[in-house]
Amino acid sequence: MSRFSTLLTMGLLAVSAFAATFASPPAKPSTKLYEVRIYHPTPGNYANIVDRFRQYTTKLFEKHGMENIGYWTPTDTTDKRLIYILAYPDRAARDASWKAFGNDPDWKAVVAKTEANGRIVAKVDQIFMTEADISPALKLKKASPTRVFEMRTYFPAPGKLADLLSRFRDHTIKLFSKHGMTNVAYWLTEDKDADGQSKLVYILAHPSEAEGKQHFDEFRKDAKWVKAKADSEKNGSLTTKVESVYMVPTDYSPIQ
Repeated sequence: MSRFSTLLTMGLLAVSAFAATFASPPAKPSTKLYEVRIYHPTPGNYANIVDRFRQYTTKLFEKHGMENIGYWTPTDTTDKRLIYILAYPDRAARDASWKAFGNDPDWKAVVAKTEANGRIVAKVDQIFMTEADISPALKLKKASPTRVFEMRTYFPAPGKLADLLSRFRDHTIKLFSKHGMTNVAYWLTEDKDADGQSKLVYILAHPSEAEGKQHFDEFRKDAKWVKAKADSEKNGSLTTKVESVYMVPTDYSPIQ
């Protein structure tokens, strides 16, 4: 190698080392916090809850820095619940926003007006979550025609959460797409089981509930899924329970 080539190589190495010194640090895991809130009405007040969000609550959430993700009601009309998801920059922001919301005179006036004849909410369930690394970017899309959504919750078998996530990453998500199901988002719950494992919560979108069920039947019969499931469960099932609820978005839901 000539003296010129040697000097050039050394110069390039020095530049690379200098650039590396000032390179951006690796991205930190997202601190964004998601909260599923499920409202159970007092007798006869289901429509009143849904309407209060339509007229007042979602706007006040935005006023106090909360991000409205989606609002749904179950397709089973006997299931009287309002299910919605909010997002916040982090836990501290969440707590500050809710404190400000609760103290807002506008909200207090809404409560006085809508609960003149008594409380309309009997109980509120909460689930705090963070994005799973297998999740696609969440898009607040209003499709036409309006889609049906399915929220699925997986309870991992002892010590199997990592294997469950790997199966979704390597096989399940792609096969869902293959069979006409839209992967909306995947989360891990902050609350953990006795083994320190989170639950996996995710949402799929379907053209309709009937098509969603049909597509799942086709997915379960897919030879690639049959093999992936068998290979991943040689030492036992990866889940102890799976819960599913089909939902329709409200007219004011940011995602439809």
